[in-house]
Amino acid sequence: MPANPQQQQRPWWRHGHLWLVIAGPAVVVLASVVTMVLAARGADPVVEEPAWRRSSLQQQRPDERARVPALQARNHAATPAAPGR
Repeated sequence: MPANPQQQQRPWWRHGHLWLVIAGPAVVVLASVVTMVLAARGADPVVEEPAWRRSSLQQQRPDERARVPALQARNHAATPAAPGR
């Protein structure tokens, strides 16, 4: 029995600070689900060869076109290997 007769026990859902404690993590979970849905729906398609590269290869002279594989190999050798390869 409470010490003060006017002070009665309220059920747990009637305490306002409890909803603040519950609302914080609930908002974070909801925001993460919304972010995941947006990321899945708005994913960009994979582009095989950039358009600027195709157009630049077409505009090059034949002697410059012959050097392109060597430049690509040089740039590929300078990049670190991807994990699992």
